[in-house]
Amino acid sequence: MHPGTPVHPSGDGQLRITALGPLTLETGGELPEVQLAYETWGTLDAEGSNAVLVLHALTGDSHVARGDSGQDGWWDTLVGPGRTVDTDEYFVVSVNMLGGCYGSTGPASLAPDGAPWGSRFPFVTIRDSVRAEALLADRLGVHRWHSVIGGSMGGARALEWALTHPGRVERCAVIACTAASSAEQIAFGQAQLQAIRLDPAYRGGDYYGGAHPVAGLGLARRIAHITYRSEHELEARFGRAEQGTERPFGAVLPADRGRYQVESYLDHQAEKLVDRFDANSYVILTEALMGHDAARDRGSLGAALAGSTSEFFVAAVDTDRLYLPEQSERLAAALPGHVPVHVISSPVGHDAFLTEIRQLDARLRTAFYGARGT
Repeated sequence: MHPGTPVHPSGDGQLRITALGPLTLETGGELPEVQLAYETWGTLDAEGSNAVLVLHALTGDSHVARGDSGQDGWWDTLVGPGRTVDTDEYFVVSVNMLGGCYGSTGPASLAPDGAPWGSRFPFVTIRDSVRAEALLADRLGVHRWHSVIGGSMGGARALEWALTHPGRVERCAVIACTAASSAEQIAFGQAQLQAIRLDPAYRGGDYYGGAHPVAGLGLARRIAHITYRSEHELEARFGRAEQGTERPFGAVLPADRGRYQVESYLDHQAEKLVDRFDANSYVILTEALMGHDAARDRGSLGAALAGSTSEFFVAAVDTDRLYLPEQSERLAAALPGHVPVHVISSPVGHDAFLTEIRQLDARLRTAFYGARGT
């Protein structure tokens, strides 16, 4: 692929899959054939200087913007024609993480013996996915990213890009994430993993061809979703209201008790996820995020960050109880120079990095996406 060649001249926002060959993983595992699923928007310019990598969160995917697909993207307000990340100006790439279930190699993929990997799928780290993404960038003719941007787990991936490939990332935006998973974040992750693994249908991860562990995955999603929303938002939206005609208080037997609205809301979130996501991928990606530590094998955090030549943009959500704003402040303080923490103000909580991203428009334009060449 040569710069200036339209990568997908009429296929913006359409899923593509590329085989990248074997990959040796950070903890010693081997994948004999890795493929990554990705989408692109726009055209790589003749200098190869306008490529932007946008990275998704834990259960997200590569469909950042609508493009030609006709389906809304999860960051349509940020990425698209005339948006802050203007696809008329930038060549935007979004990649489904290694270990996921949206086309990139994961536990549901077929192993060399023709059966799904299942429980045999090796431990994957954020750095492993970044290394695979770098191989894809080579195939696309992207030797240096104008910018890499991500929120939540996507922020961890963006940070790892800047540290693993410092010469390939000019600008790095880390939104609603931190330099390393904290004890509390690991604890929340472990509870979600146990919910899945204790479902009898999980069968150690070898459930393909039979019933999937939807109960366990649904419970994991409920636990996670509570951390994605603030107490204030849940109270303001639901309070103690009953769900429709159900009676959550007053039943003689517990089995006859109805639901509060907030319970119905969590049930709905669980049902949506189990219809679109694989439990093994949830386990693999959650463990990858639990293992996130930018300073691992790099000395101190300051020493690790000093090795990057990228310009950084750090942002937090003021009501985030999963990735606390002070954790973003510690990341910013460890970066070379003076890097401010930009704040999304919202009652929503962590998920405001998705729902309220427009609050960062002006600051992202000023920092990264103003008129190019000025």
